[in-house]
Amino acid sequence: MSVGILLITHSGIGGALLNVASGTFGSLPLEISQLSVSRDPDPDLLVEKASYLVRKLDAGEGVLVLTDMFGSTPSNVARDLQQQGLAICVVTGLNLPMLFRVLNYPNLALNQLAKKAISGGIEGIFEPLTQVNIPTRKKKSLTKLNKRNGIVVSDGNA
Repeated sequence: MSVGILLITHSGIGGALLNVASGTFGSLPLEISQLSVSRDPDPDLLVEKASYLVRKLDAGEGVLVLTDMFGSTPSNVARDLQQQGLAICVVTGLNLPMLFRVLNYPNLALNQLAKKAISGGIEGIFEPLTQVNIPTRKKKSLTKLNKRNGIVVSDGNA
């Protein structure tokens, strides 16, 4: 037995992520499905569909529900699933590195897999091979503004 995965996303996002994952992995190591949320959704119908998918995916180890954005309809559907008492763990902020991380650890328990999802999502976001340069003039004006407001900030150049 293993954990099932349900992606609840805005239109097309979940399907696109699954398409990339299938192309990369070939055979996916976990049972996975997705629910796409359209522009004018019927929240009750979405929760009913999501509940059906969770029950279908749960082989006894629970289901990891991944949504694309906290506070949006997909995450609200996931919240409603949690209130039904289903064996799920919800993680928001779905991105491709998060999904790949989850798929690379198919034998983990639900809570451990949720932590892997979070670490994959966070570690998959960075600025490669670039250097951020803050113009000196903006830095000085920020320092003056902070001093004026009684905030003491030291950047080592004072």
